[in-house]
Amino acid sequence: MKCLIVQPVHADGLALLRANGVEAVLCPDPTDASILPRIGACEAVITRDAGLSAAAIAAGKRLRVVVVHGAGHDAVDKEAATRQGVLVCNTPGANARSVVELALGLALAAARRIPAGDRAVRAGQHGFREAFPTFELSGKTALIVGWGTIGAGLGRILRDAFGMRVLIYSPHAPLVEGYERVTDLTQGLAKADLISLHTPLRPQTRGLIGAAALSACKPGAILVNTARAGLVDEAALAAALANGQIAAAALDVYSPEAPQGPLAAFAQVIFTPHQGGATREALSRVALGSVGHVLTALAGQIPETALNSPPGWPGQATSA
Repeated sequence: MKCLIVQPVHADGLALLRANGVEAVLCPDPTDASILPRIGACEAVITRDAGLSAAAIAAGKRLRVVVVHGAGHDAVDKEAATRQGVLVCNTPGANARSVVELALGLALAAARRIPAGDRAVRAGQHGFREAFPTFELSGKTALIVGWGTIGAGLGRILRDAFGMRVLIYSPHAPLVEGYERVTDLTQGLAKADLISLHTPLRPQTRGLIGAAALSACKPGAILVNTARAGLVDEAALAAALANGQIAAAALDVYSPEAPQGPLAAFAQVIFTPHQGGATREALSRVALGSVGHVLTALAGQIPETALNSPPGWPGQATSA
């Protein structure tokens, strides 16, 4: 059996495939031009943010399962997969700790203006401390938007290590473990010194942090986004930075043009290259989890993170 590796994965995952008699077929790049000639011989695919197109799925005549290396699965055509009887699953949570730690690091870097201070020192500029006041997180209020594994992990650290009051806005979270839930986003924004986004991108969350939400923020708040770029209206964020409503923003996700666009004019905006889940430890965990799902599916069982219900799989009715 063969598994197509659309984008590079950690060597631990490739070793686990080999140990179970599955050949890894590596794509030189994640385009259909590379995928289509190779996928026909493969029973499984592991892909990352490149996803998998309907054309690629159609070319996978032996394909049984597509596994997303990570949580985000929008780029996989799940409807096409379901029509073709191909199972799709993801590996959420395996990189959660790494994203939590980056979100914390970004919050601290924004509050203390660490990147801007570094640039000032390198440029030989004096008076940075006096010109740009910074503040502590300790004792302040944080609003966590999205109380999944990552949001909850950050919330625990902010509460336990920094003594922060932690508010939660997460309509779909059934339990908030004794934390303070807010049912109205604007009420939470008005109280928060730190806003950290951890919610999936859905039609109802696209542009969630737009002009109206930003105008409701506590003046001088910090915004951290390690979730999805589409949650934030970047033009509205630039306006909020310009008028001081938002003191700083730290973004691990953003539109492709953002680092050279209006947001780039603000020294208090931090960009990181979507590295939330890119630690060595996280990459190993996600690769091993992805391969585990491949092996489960090739053994005829449905992984617990299945995202669709294709006909013909165990427990599913076959099509007439």
